[in-house]
Amino acid sequence: MINKTPATAVSNLQQWHTITLVQKSPQNEILARAKIDESSPWFSGHFPGEPILPGIAQLKIVFEAIQRAERRDLKISGIKRTRFKQIIEPEDEIEIHAGPVKDNALAYSFRIMVRDELACSGILLTESLDS
Repeated sequence: MINKTPATAVSNLQQWHTITLVQKSPQNEILARAKIDESSPWFSGHFPGEPILPGIAQLKIVFEAIQRAERRDLKISGIKRTRFKQIIEPEDEIEIHAGPVKDNALAYSFRIMVRDELACSGILLTESLDS
């Protein structure tokens, strides 16, 4: 059975982006979908006339999806082997696939897909903020 979080519960209040779906499978694989509105501050100045989603924004969205799927407070402690391969434009819907790295439950291998192509991949290292 897949754990689903309602889309209305995961909308970012600042409207930098909207996560429309977060699912976590029994195998701890995370699937999320997000959309970045053309009026998002992420596109401000990046780049005038040809807006693209900055890499830091992509990593923020991945981190937020992981944190919501795990339902606990985390912080980013590092990023490894990150590759940006495709441009993400305003109104693109992105699909995020993530899962814990073998032997390190706080490290997540991830892929961002856009228009059925790999846009970004890497490993996100986290630390728990839970006491």
